[in-house]
Amino acid sequence: MTASVRTSSGTYLVDLEAEEVIGEGEDFAPQSVSVGLPRVVAAAEAGSTVIVVVDRRPPLAISHDAGRTWRESGGGLPPGFAVAIDESNPDVMLFAARNRLYLSENGGTFWRALVPELPDIEAVAFG
Repeated sequence: MTASVRTSSGTYLVDLEAEEVIGEGEDFAPQSVSVGLPRVVAAAEAGSTVIVVVDRRPPLAISHDAGRTWRESGGGLPPGFAVAIDESNPDVMLFAARNRLYLSENGGTFWRALVPELPDIEAVAFG
């Protein structure tokens, strides 16, 4: 499983299982999702699962019913800048803080920091 990470100094490919940068990637545009929440920094969706980074604590809100109801997530995470959901498995989510990536494999309930530290992160995407 890999992710593309757009940073202030270029785009990198990150192997999420080995937790290492594996090379340079092609630039991409982050997914554009419209949600009716205040203070949204970034958002992603896959099917009926929607996750948004908000400018508050905790930094995430997750919906599993296309935005009708929301739950807070990421109580221990730092402020975020980008988020992505794996299209083939919406339980797998990627959250980007200033220079670190965090991975959830259970729908945003638990998050773990990945080893690579990158330049300032602007966007993330799976694949």
